[in-house]
Amino acid sequence: MSSTDLVPSQVGQALQAQASTDGRQFLTFRIGEEEYGLDILRVQEIRSYEPPTRVANAPAFVKGVVNLRGVIVPILDLRLRLRLGQAGEYNAFTVVIVLNVGGRIVGVVVDSVSDVLELTADQIKPRPEVPAALDARFITGLGKLGERMLILLDIEAMIRSPDFGLID
Repeated sequence: MSSTDLVPSQVGQALQAQASTDGRQFLTFRIGEEEYGLDILRVQEIRSYEPPTRVANAPAFVKGVVNLRGVIVPILDLRLRLRLGQAGEYNAFTVVIVLNVGGRIVGVVVDSVSDVLELTADQIKPRPEVPAALDARFITGLGKLGERMLILLDIEAMIRSPDFGLID
């Protein structure tokens, strides 16, 4: 091997390993007054809200379906699904987060998207063991960033849940 061959340096390998273990990235969004986060790796795209085509006999949280570049995508209202009140008013900030979960494309309606945050392991606290309206199975923990507190959702567990009836 000549001195001009590219060989990964130990420092470079250490920095790369540190970057991959230091934190996880979360897309943060709001529903009402609460701020939530979900794993950015599940997000395919973010779209402005357009009224979907209703589906007969669908649960109330299923707003309908849209045709996204030839793929029929169910659109779910997370506020209704999480039992956080009645459907909010859809406005210019309302968006659909298009997710790829278990090979299935699903859109979830949220009030607004905030940003993408990287949280380290010490910034993620275990989920509280208190009764809550939100099913604890779908909470991976609480993210703490300064004064901000994020409810971190396990969106894959939520979408795969038999309650959703979307993925076998």
